[in-house]
Amino acid sequence: MTVDIDAYLNANFEPHHREIFESLRELMRRHAPHAQLVISRGSPAWTGRGLLAIVSRSKTHLTLAFGRGAAFTDGHGLLEGTGKTTRHIKIKRVEGIDQEAVADYIRQAVMLDGR
Repeated sequence: MTVDIDAYLNANFEPHHREIFESLRELMRRHAPHAQLVISRGSPAWTGRGLLAIVSRSKTHLTLAFGRGAAFTDGHGLLEGTGKTTRHIKIKRVEGIDQEAVADYIRQAVMLDGR
């Protein structure tokens, strides 16, 4: 079953979260053009051979989690988490997105995915 991502966002994301998501979506389009945007585990996610990144929401922020983020080189110092595989960043405002860092993380996710 194909889910209309925009309809999903309109139904489930607050306007300020949609603005953040659209900025992330554009970064993914530029740096992971082959990634497919899907709904995974009830959240928007980008997949290649495996899960590249997934976005979850809370009342105060969006979390962008990278499925293999623990293997990233984090020269930006923004990744959080202590699990064996995933790392994430929390984004409260669209102006708070570090475009350079997120682009770097996306490129690393694609590289680790084998694309």
